[in-house]
This record gives sequence, structure tokens and C-alpha cells, in this order.
Amino acid sequence: QGALVESGGGLVQAGGSLRLSCAASGRSFSTYHKAWFRQAPGKEREFVAAESWYVDTTYYADSVKGRFTISRDNAKDTVTLQMNSLKPEDTGVYYCAADGAPILSRSPSDYDVWGQGTQVTVSS
Repeated sequence: QGALVESGGGLVQAGGSLRLSCAASGRSFSTYHKAWFRQAPGKEREFVAAESWYVDTTYYADSVKGRFTISRDNAKDTVTLQMNSLKPEDTGVYYCAADGAPILSRSPSDYDVWGQGTQVTVSS
């Protein structure tokens, strides 16, 4: 069946950086689109960034554009999220997700496979 495993979360001061990683486990997801979502306490899960597996296309939420960068390594079947200039409002649980459909999506309901999440806390 396979799974995604995130790592790299933690506590950082505002203005700092963190790098999240997501690796496939149990099977390959190299031909799946990959995305990051986050969920703050009491809020719905929201889109952060997504990258296509076969074309040079990436999407970012407006709130992270210019600060976060998504990148993937199909050969290693990994995806990373480099987060710079972090703000307290970036705090939440960050999830890696994979989608086998043809079209790159920003909607969490389109994603088939999810990781367990990693906590990111940005202090002011």
C-alpha cells in the first residue's frame, strides 16, 4: 500500500528557516504529484505548495509565495519544503501528500496518500 513519511519539523523563531522532507515508504510514488498542506489548531487543512511529477509546474499559496520552495527528486522519490522567513502564522502541522490524478491540484480532497504530519512551531 505504501506511505509517506515527513521529517524536519521543529521550533524556530520568527524570521528563521526550516526544511521539511517527505519520503516514500513501502512503494514508489515517483509518478504522483506531490504537495504540502498544513493545519493550525482549530482551522481547516490548507494548501501550501504543490509540484507536478512530469512537467515543470509548481503552485504556492499566496501566503507563502517568495518564502517557501517545494522541490522533488523523482529518482529518490522525495519532496522537500524549504521554509524561509518564517512567521508565527506559519505554525501548524505540515502534511506531505501524493496525488495520482493527471492534473496538479491545490485541493486536499484530490490527494490519495498522506503522511502522518510534522509539527512546525514559529515563536514570535
